[in-house]
Amino acid sequence: MRKIDIFDTTLRDGEQSAGINLNTAEKIEIAKQLERLGVSIIEAGFPASSPGDFEAVNKIARTVKNSIVTGLARCVKSDIDTTWEAIKVAEQPHIHVFLATSPIHMEYKLKKSPDQVLEQAVETVKYAKKFFPLVQWSAEDGFRSDRDFLARIIEKVIEAGATTINVPDTVGYASPQEYGELFKFLRENVRGADNVKFSAHCHDDLGMAVANSIAAIQNGADQVECTINGIGERAGNASLEEIGVAMHIRNDLYQVETGLNLKEIKRTSQLVSRLTGVVIQPNKAVVGKNAFAHESGIHQDGVLKNKETYEIISPELVGEGEVPLVLGKHSGRAAFRDRAEKMGFDLSDDKLNKAFQEFKKLADRKKVITEEDLMTLLTEQQVLIEDVPLFELKSVQVSYGTENIPTATASVVTPEGEVKTLAATGSGSVEAIFNTLEQLVNATVNILDFRVKSVGKGRDALGDALVNLRYNGYTSTGRDASQDVLEATAKAYLNAINRHLIQDSIRSKETAEV
Repeated sequence: MRKIDIFDTTLRDGEQSAGINLNTAEKIEIAKQLERLGVSIIEAGFPASSPGDFEAVNKIARTVKNSIVTGLARCVKSDIDTTWEAIKVAEQPHIHVFLATSPIHMEYKLKKSPDQVLEQAVETVKYAKKFFPLVQWSAEDGFRSDRDFLARIIEKVIEAGATTINVPDTVGYASPQEYGELFKFLRENVRGADNVKFSAHCHDDLGMAVANSIAAIQNGADQVECTINGIGERAGNASLEEIGVAMHIRNDLYQVETGLNLKEIKRTSQLVSRLTGVVIQPNKAVVGKNAFAHESGIHQDGVLKNKETYEIISPELVGEGEVPLVLGKHSGRAAFRDRAEKMGFDLSDDKLNKAFQEFKKLADRKKVITEEDLMTLLTEQQVLIEDVPLFELKSVQVSYGTENIPTATASVVTPEGEVKTLAATGSGSVEAIFNTLEQLVNATVNILDFRVKSVGKGRDALGDALVNLRYNGYTSTGRDASQDVLEATAKAYLNAINRHLIQDSIRSKETAEV
């Protein structure tokens, strides 16, 4: 059976989505989960784009052993040098270089002739090959490129040493028939095509990214590039979970295997959603909360008689399903640690203790501790950065009535260890909280996005708050969860401010080193 490599670009193309701002600890956590999922290649970032991206790619390359780790680079020698410094510690150093090949990109963006673009591509692939055994070359906007020129430049970069050729539908313009035909054409007309992998990378601007990716596989692509939950620039990328499950369920038709551990799909999807703050739409295929829900009486009757009447995917296949409840307020630390490890978390003793304390507090208030509750508590500790003094919320109180002006009072421990009590009013409870906490930073804070959603079901469910804000020229996103949505909101706001402080600390260290 033909093997299709799954190239995951959640941490690179996915993170470019508007409003997503992952720190290094969060990227490492996602990378470790992608490794558990069994993806072939993890595109960890764009090392030359920023010191933060360089650090994340380097740490992921050191951490991940069972998936290939790659970094993106322009067809520029300095980018390749930076990527080598970040990736050289990996088990199998891999680089992904790209250069635009469509007429509109070459004329208006690159301002180069086709011959100049070809020369630059060949020169940089040869240069990259001096360092990297695995070199992937991408023809940016490949689908809208002239086919004869595309075939010619691909031939030359293969001769220069490229091991993978990626032909993206960068703007999501293709139809499945057209995109499949392009791969067939290249396979049949490019000298050396049998010596390299061909890769598909599809965007979802017209809603056809998954269909286009599958069409490419059917016409000779050996690799598909995708993201968890389909996140990405504009309308997003091809959805990894949809492609992986489609290949499995319709194996009779596609006759390929991906090597994915499909039971890790649900957990991976939840982790990415939690850390990026991008909510999964309820009717999202495979991972949406309604993906296995049956409302219609006719459907319910059929499923009760035989699940296959209306369920072509079993919830268990993707790791969805009820987990036996073994933890409660009387559970001990050993049982808690065991569950954390089984869920894939690797926490230090200090972080485990903090998570256990939060678990005990929640167990005293909540009748049923769900897997989603544990996921929330453990994830927050796993990605916590401890070496920078931060703000800590001690208490928050809101006075509200339909006839009164909402007033919030908060007690906060500052990074210097001082306890400050602050108060402010607002047009609503949430604005009162924001106005109160804004006094901590002596700057105007602009709220770009604010959302609260429930974690799990029931009236005692945790409220998961997300605050995206901007001040002092930088944007950061904070998250937190609590049974009280106003407490969760205050904590999420401080989390965003703390992430800003962490980035300030990193920038200060980088300046000092320079």
